[in-house]
Amino acid sequence: MDDVVIGLEVHVQLNKLRTKLFCSCPLDYHHSPPNTHVCPVCLGMPGAMPVINKEAVKAAIKVALALNSEIQPFTVFDRKNYFYPDLPKGFQISQYDRPLALGGYVTIEVDGEEKRIQLKRVHMEEDPGKLSYKGSITTAKYSLIDYNRSGAPLLEIVTEPVMNSPKEARLFLNKLRMILEYLDVFDGDLEGAMRVDANISLEGGGRVEVKNISSFKGVERALSYEVMRQKNLLQRGRVVARETRHFDEARNITVTLRSKEEEQDYRYFPEPDLVPVYTGEILKEVEGTLPEMPEEKRERLKREYAIGDNYAKVLILDVKMADYFEDVAKYVNPKLAASWIVDVLRGELNYRGWNFPKCREVFSPEEFAKLIKYLEEDRITEKGVVEVIRTKLDEGGDIDEVIKRKGLFAIPKEEIVKFCKEAIEENPKAVQDYMKGKKQALNFLVGQVMKKTRGRADPGETAKMLEELLA
Repeated sequence: MDDVVIGLEVHVQLNKLRTKLFCSCPLDYHHSPPNTHVCPVCLGMPGAMPVINKEAVKAAIKVALALNSEIQPFTVFDRKNYFYPDLPKGFQISQYDRPLALGGYVTIEVDGEEKRIQLKRVHMEEDPGKLSYKGSITTAKYSLIDYNRSGAPLLEIVTEPVMNSPKEARLFLNKLRMILEYLDVFDGDLEGAMRVDANISLEGGGRVEVKNISSFKGVERALSYEVMRQKNLLQRGRVVARETRHFDEARNITVTLRSKEEEQDYRYFPEPDLVPVYTGEILKEVEGTLPEMPEEKRERLKREYAIGDNYAKVLILDVKMADYFEDVAKYVNPKLAASWIVDVLRGELNYRGWNFPKCREVFSPEEFAKLIKYLEEDRITEKGVVEVIRTKLDEGGDIDEVIKRKGLFAIPKEEIVKFCKEAIEENPKAVQDYMKGKKQALNFLVGQVMKKTRGRADPGETAKMLEELLA
């Protein structure tokens, strides 16, 4: 897709902070009734004066440093003027020609090759309120406004137009979310935590902006639709108009909202109620406080625990999963721990819509390690481990009690040998078929042993025992 050019404007809510950007209203509004976390400042009442939240500036600088951006010596807040119902003041406090940071990059892996997504700028602004529509944005007869979100601290991270496919855009957003969660300034599971404006153009056409896409899959679907729509127009000799569009997630299409605004339409000018922020002292406070970042953690996990690159790559996708792994690996073989966490536990959690903090509440790393230890000691089979994991996640309880109740403790080897001999004696035809080279006959005999042991024998080990006896 070399003819496709994509740039993203990513709005990230610094929702781990306690209060909003310019007032003391609490940020934990997500489960509160509408319009209950508001005050004269975030409602834009006449005479209300904003005050900059220093912790928000520190968090923003931390993000900019992690994105390899250059922190500017001072930054200025501006008024971005436009009328929209969710903007109570009639303007948004944002940043224009003096942003917090310039440049930077995020490295992604595309089809096995690394690619740097260059950033243009990182700046701070306040979040507008939230509009709710009865139906879709194009068919609703009215909208409801909740100002609880108004004034929440936002970072806008603007990329250069260097992505060439919807897939690259999704990979960039996945990596960006990972970085933000490592920094502990952002909870991506909260509604409205990350919203994306995607700019896309094809060779020979105008630039189209798709506004306020709220999911990574939505970004990829919206951009894929736009590639198809714009290609169809250009192939028919039509003009791709420069405009702003909305992504309708229910129908997986984009629809026209309005003609594209130019910068001058916003009539930026410095916010007269806020002084410039000189970043030197704050930068000193933040420098050296950055945690271990994903690539650093990946290399350390490989080095310290001798696990393969594939497992390390998956573990670092979620800092909470990596932490869980390290806690389990204190007690058992790290390679075995990585295998069971990545290949089994992660899938079971995804199936239930759980994250690792919730898993930790129900299935502590110490208990998980104990279960893996049982496997190492041949006290339980792999099939039994899976059964215990599922039961533990669904019902809780002590793992020893679960294993005992379900009869999952492994049978001693000599007992399995006895059952193998019985299966051979009781099924002469299957034995004859095996001797004639019919390998499926061995599977039949394994099944007979599994019935006798009520599934407690390891199928692979049972097959080996049968082969030895039949030899």
